[in-house]
Amino acid sequence: MTPTTPDHLVTRFAPSPTGHLHIGGARTALFCWAFARSHRDARGRPGRFMLRIEDTDAARSSDESARGILEDLAWLGIDWDDGPSLHYQGRTIGGDERHVGPFFQAQRRDTYDRYIRQLVEQERAYPAFERAEELDAKRREATAKKQTYRYDRAALSIPLPDRLRRMASGEPHVVRLRAPDDALVVHDEVLGDVTYAAGEMDDFVIRKADGFPTYHFAVVVDDELMGVTHVLRAQEHLNNTPRHVALQRALGFRTPVYGHMPIIMNMDGSKMSKRDKARAARKAAKDAMAKDPKMTAELLADSTALDVATVNGFLAAESDAVETAELFGRHFGVALPEVEIWDFRRSGYLPEAIVNFVALLGWNPGMKTADGKDLEKFDAAFLAERFSMDRIGRGNSKFDRSKLLNFNAAAIGGLSDEQFARRWLEWMLEHEAEAHRVVSKLPHDRLLLLARALKPRAKTFREALRSAAFVFTSDEGFPMDMAAVGKHLLANDKAGVGVLREFKPRLAAMADWSPEAITGALEGFAKEKGMPNPGSIAQPLRVALTGSGVSPGLGETMAVLGRESSLRRIERCVAELGA
Repeated sequence: MTPTTPDHLVTRFAPSPTGHLHIGGARTALFCWAFARSHRDARGRPGRFMLRIEDTDAARSSDESARGILEDLAWLGIDWDDGPSLHYQGRTIGGDERHVGPFFQAQRRDTYDRYIRQLVEQERAYPAFERAEELDAKRREATAKKQTYRYDRAALSIPLPDRLRRMASGEPHVVRLRAPDDALVVHDEVLGDVTYAAGEMDDFVIRKADGFPTYHFAVVVDDELMGVTHVLRAQEHLNNTPRHVALQRALGFRTPVYGHMPIIMNMDGSKMSKRDKARAARKAAKDAMAKDPKMTAELLADSTALDVATVNGFLAAESDAVETAELFGRHFGVALPEVEIWDFRRSGYLPEAIVNFVALLGWNPGMKTADGKDLEKFDAAFLAERFSMDRIGRGNSKFDRSKLLNFNAAAIGGLSDEQFARRWLEWMLEHEAEAHRVVSKLPHDRLLLLARALKPRAKTFREALRSAAFVFTSDEGFPMDMAAVGKHLLANDKAGVGVLREFKPRLAAMADWSPEAITGALEGFAKEKGMPNPGSIAQPLRVALTGSGVSPGLGETMAVLGRESSLRRIERCVAELGA
């Protein structure tokens, strides 16, 4: 494969397959996708968005993670033109129309080795044969002198023919780039010109001892061979850019246009990362242990099926393993912060709400609404039409979870009852199979009634599921909130039970069991009995039907349960509490 001369715009997203897609990675992918979609060349062709999997870290990469990232992107509606093929919900995404693959770096080692050999033969790079302990000793010596360690180029004292011979013999080594001695100026479309002083760059490793290229080398070679013209990524990669430019110059490659986006921060100013889960789980564990001195690491290990060393390491913040954090979260009943796209999927967010919210993390459409406020609500098509790098800000972005939740509630509220029911069922099928089994058996008209009841109150699909708990219980055995029972049924000499006993025959005689008819009967009964408001009958009825003082509208709740189930629940309540 030879370097390309791209004749139209190509962006790329290149995640490492070491877990699910982080929200920051989703933003990078979204901005790259939107930038490609917003541009057309002289022949009217849109730019191309490419997905590449950077799996050169063999110890941490997995096929499962790679597929998870692809599915997270597809769920968001971020389709790639070039990249691994994915069959998702009836459509195929990706492919290699331009014949620039393969798109997994682990499959491209021969290509990297060829360019490494070229650099070594041209003496722009060189093998270094020091053992790890030799380098460690030099680092300690530099530290003792309060100096910054830089590789001393000792390997350059070896004549080139000997270097090549020792490399070919299989002697363990790394390969280092011979860093330029002059200053580097990198133009960034977001940050402007960024200057790196002469001599600031060390001779960094471009191929590791295991034979795999480093991230820096592989990404530069791939961007060139795959025709990438524009690189959009987070500002945390800014310090990588001079190394990449140095490599491009050494290899004779062009330099893509760079744009570095603001870092995503939590509202408290800390960087948003997967470690947020570990911090929340660790705090829950330590709080519980402080309250209960009998709770030890050994007991935690037994109850979470972890070994004691893992538990102690996690508690001491020596490990932030997501798997351990989630085990602790489940054990202590703590909801961990959503950080990865999978977390938001599992919590019941809509992809369009995520896309809308994430688009505002560092980008501003620069438009006002009719009432003069900044435009914030828009869809992916709007973003693809109007995206430009000059609207990307320089300052860090704050991830406001309350705002995202409001975005999601608005997106749910904008669905029709039919759409809500269909998408809620799809979510349950993926994340709550037992709930799906029950709800999918509801007659369609009652399913739509349930959707109508849940939709105004639900900020997520999971919240809707919690509100629909009454659907999943038997008429005889569902638990009751005793505080609600005491307040609405047993107070004032069991006044609530008496109201239920009196109202039940009227319900049993109703011919029309629609939500409107049920609501009318409730209001009529309250008025007839001189009750100050319908709550005097509604709350006892709500507790009898659902076991809780909070539920969707009673008309819809009873219509979803049906006449027989509703009357049985009232009978049970009166029989158990009326004696």
